[in-house]
Amino acid sequence: MKRESGFTLVEIAVVLVIIGILLGAILQGTELIDNSRIKKASSDISAVAAAYLSYQDRYQALPGDDGNLTALTDRGGDWAQVTQAGNANGALTANLNNTWNGGGEHDNFWQHLRAAGYLSGNPADQAAASLPRNAWGGLMGVTVQPMGGGLNGLKLCFSQVPGKAAAALDLQDDDGLGDSGQIRATLGTPGANTVPTNVALAAPYSESNEYTICAAL
Repeated sequence: MKRESGFTLVEIAVVLVIIGILLGAILQGTELIDNSRIKKASSDISAVAAAYLSYQDRYQALPGDDGNLTALTDRGGDWAQVTQAGNANGALTANLNNTWNGGGEHDNFWQHLRAAGYLSGNPADQAAASLPRNAWGGLMGVTVQPMGGGLNGLKLCFSQVPGKAAAALDLQDDDGLGDSGQIRATLGTPGANTVPTNVALAAPYSESNEYTICAAL
């Protein structure tokens, strides 16, 4: 008679245990990556806020609004690469529709902070190329116009933030609500750098959506 062979119950159980361990490790690794991105975004908010205040203390001017260009490049070092100067009127021009294109004094803002050594990056980068990337691969930008139902002042914005991460960052650093507090959200188009608006978020964060979020500095 022909002998048939197959897996025993013990062997199947061992395989299932191994699969469970592997799946657990993958899920845990994904969770660690997600958490590290949230921490990176929170750190970016603090770093840009500190750079902004330190610049004012050193130069008695606003980064981005500082000018004229000759006076800036004459500072030497990385300042020689700067190509943009502000109008030195004591106010930063960074409208909502400039958040992702570097218009107004927006790209100046990043050039000046980099040339001063407060942030990493190339001080010569202009327009949209001057904008840093955030932890989720979208852009980082600033705006001074009211946003998210009336959040005033200078704000650091992140595009293409997954819903789960947006909710977690808001809860960690603020009140967990995208329509109130010091962090506000705009519903985004997946894969696009959606311009922040001054319309309050109409619904709670959803893990199925992407958001543009802005945090007051």
